[in-house]
Amino acid sequence: MRNSRFRLRLLFVALLTVLAAAPSIVVAQTPAVTEATKPASLAEQAHAELETKREALEALRQKVNASETDDETLAQLKAQTDDFIHDIAKTNEGLHARLDQIKTRLTELGDPPAEGQPPESSIVADERQRLTAERAEIIAVGGEADTLTTSARDLANEITALRRSLFTDTLFRQTDVSGALFQTANTAFSEELTALSNTFQGWLTFTWKTKKLPFLSAVALSIAAALLFLTGGYRLLGRFIQRDPTREDVPYTSRLSAAFFQTVMQSLAVVAFFVSTYFFLNIFNVLRSDIAPILGAGMGLIGLVYFVSVLSGAAFAANMPNWRLAPLSNGGAWSLSIAVLLMTTINGLDYFFSVVSAELSSPVVLTVARSFLASVLIGLILIVMSFLRPRVAENGDPAAVGRVWPFWGRVFLRVSGIVLIGAALTGYIGLARFIATQLVLTGAVVATMYIGILAGQAVSNRDSFAQTAAGRYLAEHHQLGAVALDQLGLVAGIGIYFLAILIGVPMILLSWGFHPQDLEQWAYKLATEITVGNITISLVAIFGGVLLFVVGLLLTRWVQRWIDGNIMERSHVEAGLRNSVRTGIGYLGVGLAGLIGISAAGFNLSSLALVAGALSLGVGFGLQNIVSNFVSGLILLAERPFKVGDWVVSGTAEGFVKRINVRATEIETFQRQTIIVPNSELINGRVGNWTHRNMLGRAEIAIGVDYSADPRQVMELLLEIGKAHPKVLRNPEPIVLFQNFGESSLDFELRVFLGDVLSGATVKNELRLAIFERFRTDGIGIPFPHRDVTVHLEGEPSAAPKDETSTEKTADDKTSDDKDDTSARA
Repeated sequence: MRNSRFRLRLLFVALLTVLAAAPSIVVAQTPAVTEATKPASLAEQAHAELETKREALEALRQKVNASETDDETLAQLKAQTDDFIHDIAKTNEGLHARLDQIKTRLTELGDPPAEGQPPESSIVADERQRLTAERAEIIAVGGEADTLTTSARDLANEITALRRSLFTDTLFRQTDVSGALFQTANTAFSEELTALSNTFQGWLTFTWKTKKLPFLSAVALSIAAALLFLTGGYRLLGRFIQRDPTREDVPYTSRLSAAFFQTVMQSLAVVAFFVSTYFFLNIFNVLRSDIAPILGAGMGLIGLVYFVSVLSGAAFAANMPNWRLAPLSNGGAWSLSIAVLLMTTINGLDYFFSVVSAELSSPVVLTVARSFLASVLIGLILIVMSFLRPRVAENGDPAAVGRVWPFWGRVFLRVSGIVLIGAALTGYIGLARFIATQLVLTGAVVATMYIGILAGQAVSNRDSFAQTAAGRYLAEHHQLGAVALDQLGLVAGIGIYFLAILIGVPMILLSWGFHPQDLEQWAYKLATEITVGNITISLVAIFGGVLLFVVGLLLTRWVQRWIDGNIMERSHVEAGLRNSVRTGIGYLGVGLAGLIGISAAGFNLSSLALVAGALSLGVGFGLQNIVSNFVSGLILLAERPFKVGDWVVSGTAEGFVKRINVRATEIETFQRQTIIVPNSELINGRVGNWTHRNMLGRAEIAIGVDYSADPRQVMELLLEIGKAHPKVLRNPEPIVLFQNFGESSLDFELRVFLGDVLSGATVKNELRLAIFERFRTDGIGIPFPHRDVTVHLEGEPSAAPKDETSTEKTADDKTSDDKDDTSARA
């Protein structure tokens, strides 16, 4: 036992010794550890990042110099250069933020003491010296960042100039068109077809022998993806694209919707099939590098021809004139469909074989001859189209012979055809091919966009959405009214506008020679970096802020309903308090959601100080009433001098409080008229509240009896009648007062107290009926004024009055007496 105690004491002394020596050890080791683990400053980190970016930018410049004739590579390098500029800008923003912090801290420290003043502490002097040195470093690194940004922008501008020059040279390069060119091209074309056939046969044979299962799996998955897309599209939009050939007088909105959604859905289904096929073949390592571009070009050819065929079939509707969008005859619809499809096929074949020639290294003369032939054929088709008679006849019969194009249409078609043929014959094959491609591709996309915009406009017109299939479905299954359907039509129209622009504009830009990298960069800048002066607006941030605000608003509404339905309703809280709590939660939630949304949208709340000052000035001049009403509304909700459902009297307004809003309170009178009373008037003025603390109230009934009646008997009867009513309180009990000796009656007043003052009118009515019936039973008379009227006719002698109380009256007096008698009886 003693040994154990001795050991414990020894251990305790050793522990105290270690604890006493620990501070000195830590102090001795701290300088070395701090010096070894001292992190690099922000300026040093930024300098290292800028050095890395400078080396990468130099490598990009060398790649640009080596790819001056490759537009594809130049587009990718341009995107990388823009990313460099963006990264350098972020680094510079961090430097500027730290520089602002240093300036603020130096301002807090103040200037160093002048001569003759007491010296400042060494801690303040050291901190000022350190901050000054760091500021100098940051300014120097910021200069490096600005220089590097300038170099990157110069490189981006150089790439843009190279691509523009390359496009111009390709477009306006002149070629000598002669018979020898076509002879050489004919021989080269035969060799190209043989090489293409051998290449595909070799690939298919190799794939079928060695990669049969991956190939079949890729095809099966692609078909499944297309069928899934098509089936889902039909289930979602099937009612919009179904066209009944026997239906007469089809609304134009239905025709537009059917054409637009049929074109978009079926074309996207084919695109989904081809994209998934290419994707799965590539994932399963089935595609070879020499086959992939050719296969992609073939898919593009088929997709283009199918898209134009669906578009022309939906717009021209050769077999269904009642669904036709344009006023065309049947023959004109057929002719235009064939002409458009021919031009598309020719242009698509030209593009496909150009890719084949590039992959098989065919002679350039073959591409030139093929583009020459395609341009001339498309030009001839345009000229032939100008002589057609596609417009519907004047009598409106689509089966009759149509009319010619309008003057401007004929001129456009013939000029376009002549320009195409002229450019090809003079050797500007690139220009002719570009014009032909834009006439086909851009024309098809613009036509689709135009149909979509017309469809959106037709759907968003007043009372138009209710006539569509979707409108009828919503009206039948969801019982939506005309106003709700009209609002949904407006939203649907805007959605169709957005869909048409979102699909059409990128396709037009791609057909005009822009690369996907260009579109990605523009879309990114449009979504995140819209610069207006010194302000940068981010649509993504704004959308995120709006989304967060909406989520906060919905969450606030849910919290309001949950607290009101699960807490206050179960606790039997009165309606007025429930309304006050619900309104207060609403104000708090909307305010928090607004602050979160504004912050998420990228607006600095500290920068709103100027706006707050301007608002304060506005409040001082013209908004004081609005602010006063708002504050008064908050006071009403907190103090609760009245609540929703109370019976109040304010000035000339008397009725029930229906709602306490931010600016004013709604009072509904007994005639069901809603009166809007500003909250400041309710705070500053006199307001009577019949139901402020409870529903107790008093009702008074005045009645007069004959002088022949016994007053004590009358008082006993009235008191008995008051106590007998079930809604009259026993405590305080009813009382009867002998009010006055009237002109022709003894005046009494019955006063009863009610548990619910809102039932006062009904109780008083029932008490009056009971009093009248009881007085008639007991023979107590209720006097009313009597008047004797004597009428004298002209030409008759005046008769002496029968008694001294009779009075002679004129015709005007008779009328006045009749009114008095009616009023008295009432």
